[in-house]
Amino acid sequence: MTLRVLFLSTSMGMGGADQQLLSAARELRSRGHEILIVSLTPLGPMGVEARSLGIPTESLEMRRGIPDPRGLLRLVRMVRAWRPDVVHSHMVHANLMARALRVTLPVQVLVSTIHSPNEGGPLLMAAYRLTNALVDHMTIVSEAAFDRFVEGRIIPRELLTVVPNGVDSVAFQSVAAGARESLRTGLDLKRRFVWLAVGRFEAAKDYATMLRGFAKVREQDPGTVLLLVGRGSLQEETEATTRALGLDDTVKFLGVRRDVPELMSAADGYVMSSAWEGLPMVLLEAAAAGLPIVTTAVGGSREIVYDEESGFLVPARDPDALAVAMLRLMRLSDAQRREMGERGREHVRDRYGLPRVADRWEALYYEILARKGVPLASHGPTRPAAAQLEDAESPAGGQR
Repeated sequence: MTLRVLFLSTSMGMGGADQQLLSAARELRSRGHEILIVSLTPLGPMGVEARSLGIPTESLEMRRGIPDPRGLLRLVRMVRAWRPDVVHSHMVHANLMARALRVTLPVQVLVSTIHSPNEGGPLLMAAYRLTNALVDHMTIVSEAAFDRFVEGRIIPRELLTVVPNGVDSVAFQSVAAGARESLRTGLDLKRRFVWLAVGRFEAAKDYATMLRGFAKVREQDPGTVLLLVGRGSLQEETEATTRALGLDDTVKFLGVRRDVPELMSAADGYVMSSAWEGLPMVLLEAAAAGLPIVTTAVGGSREIVYDEESGFLVPARDPDALAVAMLRLMRLSDAQRREMGERGREHVRDRYGLPRVADRWEALYYEILARKGVPLASHGPTRPAAAQLEDAESPAGGQR
């Protein structure tokens, strides 16, 4: 039985949560469900990609962090026009917007997902506590984040379930032959040991710790290279730190790339220095690509990387410990690193494969519908979502 699912996201930029939402939307659409993605803020790379894949994707054009009642009114019109069976919101601002939506008009099923143990300050957490009765169920991406929200009495235990992020592991195992050598040649990496880090230049990722740790690694192995992929508000600061540490010739800023699977095939190890995380998509991808990993033991990282087996875990904000772990991995033989990477690949495939995670979403949606005795809407002849939304935005459509 097919469903109409409206994904409401705080953003559709380039973050891990945005990417996870798009992956879930693709998988559910492939199963015959109708999908509509709505972003509170203007569309970024994931929103553009969703549209290029033919997934209806809209923006409420709200400014980040600034409440705007016009956004809620537009969302109300969209929901009235499209009549979803399920509204599934992602990240704190969209989660709270979805609760406001439910006060405004009936929503058959409302599911919300928390993507980080650090979703916001006391005011936002108080807003969760005050409005928990408005949501049918909430999910969270890691056991560590679950503990934080339950022990902090932000979300009741009975309202919250861990559903991890899912990764399309096939995409990271089916890189074309020759991609590794081609990229290494093009980036002038030669036979050097290559570390890769992919992520936004934001406070959570703590690139300063990574660079300070890498500077210590380079003292032991001057030929080592670090590739940084992404962009963000702290990029200029990160580049300034790179220059101050004398790493200009060995740290390469590659910007936003669409060939991350190929870049992972070209790397020898993956490194992450985050100060906090939910369940990092990029670690799932690195493990799916068979890369051995060095990462800080924050959030769900400990659920993805098994210390001493598929990588090494270190404390956050400790460049010395990060450097020691990176050097340990570099001193392993090629065979040992391949074995470590393969263990990580198997673990991610078995627990975090996208089809398995999508099964859990479907089961949750159907369980709530059945529990509430809600019959699936008779949607009538299917019209393109874009046409329905155009009707909703017209004067007549806004009055229906």
